[in-house]
Amino acid sequence: MAYGFLALPLLFFIGVRLLPMLYALVMSMTNWGLLARDIRFVGLENFGTILSDQVFMRALTNTLRYAFIGGPLVIVLGLFFALQLNNVNRGRGFFRLIYVLPYITPVVAVSWVWRWLFQPPPLGLINFLFIRLGIPAQGFLNDPAQALYCIIMVNVWVDLGYCITIFLAGIQNIPTEFIEAARIDGASNRTLLFKIKLPLLLPVTLFLMVMEGISFLRIFTQVYNMSFQATGGPLNSTMSAALYIYRTAFIQFRMGLAASASMVLFLLIMTITLIQIRFFDRKISY
Repeated sequence: MAYGFLALPLLFFIGVRLLPMLYALVMSMTNWGLLARDIRFVGLENFGTILSDQVFMRALTNTLRYAFIGGPLVIVLGLFFALQLNNVNRGRGFFRLIYVLPYITPVVAVSWVWRWLFQPPPLGLINFLFIRLGIPAQGFLNDPAQALYCIIMVNVWVDLGYCITIFLAGIQNIPTEFIEAARIDGASNRTLLFKIKLPLLLPVTLFLMVMEGISFLRIFTQVYNMSFQATGGPLNSTMSAALYIYRTAFIQFRMGLAASASMVLFLLIMTITLIQIRFFDRKISY
């Protein structure tokens, strides 16, 4: 009976996930394009083409910057605010709702609102406030040095509520006996945090690190909507790997090349995820 209940979701996974992935792998070794008349096998030629493409390498670099800056930042901030929120006795549900609202708001709407906020003066509200305060107006999304960090900030703001909710659930599941015994022994709040709470929150941290890492590595919607659609920002400064794949497939119609880029992104995500799991598993076992 157990195999019978497992069969339906397994078949769904195979049909929706596994088969398209295998099809993309086969496609990545062909010259298939929407405008191509003859489809032929080219082996690893597409991989050599994209790995020698400076735009794709810039997209990979930006993707890693999204993940290694945005991922840890949202985890640290989520843990900090969750610890503070756990000390609130009245209105905890209200504050939790306020923090989670950006996460449940459609990402396209959030991206366009922030795109308007980052506009040059006099349209952009942030620059308008800067000028009123005597601070020089900033380029934000129009500045190659600032555009990527603006998108990271927005994505951190969006995902923060999710991380707070998960961390808060983990904190509240810590047995009160541990906390009370430590306080009886004279443990300070710092000792409680680093010796009891953080070690017991390692499984939750692993889950969030993996999920947020994958989320930032696959970032697309914010980049697409905030950096003037498929242009990837000024001088490709915000171009992500997912946006490169979209542009190659649906603007340049080079489906085989886009499939090979997606395979590279898949291997990158899988490698980073396995490293995270192996590192945290060792920490948890210790």
